[in-house]
Amino acid sequence: MGGERTVGIGMDYSPTSKLAVQWAVDNLARSDDRIVLIHVHSSKGEHTMKNLWESTGGSPLIPLDEFKEMNLSVQYGINPDREVLDILENASKTNKVKVLSKIYWGDAREKLCDAVDDLKLDSLVLGSRGLGPIKSVLLGSVSNYIVLHAACPVTVVKGSHGH
Repeated sequence: MGGERTVGIGMDYSPTSKLAVQWAVDNLARSDDRIVLIHVHSSKGEHTMKNLWESTGGSPLIPLDEFKEMNLSVQYGINPDREVLDILENASKTNKVKVLSKIYWGDAREKLCDAVDDLKLDSLVLGSRGLGPIKSVLLGSVSNYIVLHAACPVTVVKGSHGH
């Protein structure tokens, strides 16, 4: 099984999305694969890049080194977790994995399924839970929906109960 694959990771910087990144790096990614961090924003909120990219189906693919340098909170309303970026940077160095980011606006369920087609993902990794009871109900249904509707294999990484 040669050739590069594209692995998507649904990213909201919650503890389980961090685990999802670690899991994907440890278990899924091989050299020459592409990992795409997929961020989905609700359509509320005004950020510079939103008006530019919202209607075209999301931002361009942003390489990790650029992503790290950008003023993401201003441009995209994202506050990336340094730890997540470090895990990925390490993977890109040691495993020769290409890491890219993409930002969508809208409903997480729809956009993550769109991303599968759009990015021609070979697989998608999601954390099972966000933070707080409301988000967990929401994200629980997001991961269930995506498992049913995405056109590629989906792995839902569950948080360990010790944390």
